[in-house]
Amino acid sequence: MKYIATFYSHFGAIRYKKLCEGRNQEAQIMPVPRDLSSSCGTCVRYEGDLILPDAACHEEVEQIVQITQFGYETAYLAEEA
Repeated sequence: MKYIATFYSHFGAIRYKKLCEGRNQEAQIMPVPRDLSSSCGTCVRYEGDLILPDAACHEEVEQIVQITQFGYETAYLAEEA
């Protein structure tokens, strides 16, 4: 499955990318698609299993969506969002 995670800050995106790579899932930092968010403008796209935010980055993750043939489906949404 393919996912995009959005963040409140660029720093959060960097931490989450490292989390993905630590779980042997290749991740790419890229600009956020406009129809997802405008928070910090940076997202992480990755393939594989859903990776929920850990203690090091959970406060920075805005949402995680699964990319489907119909668009985006929310897989995780921060409580503050």
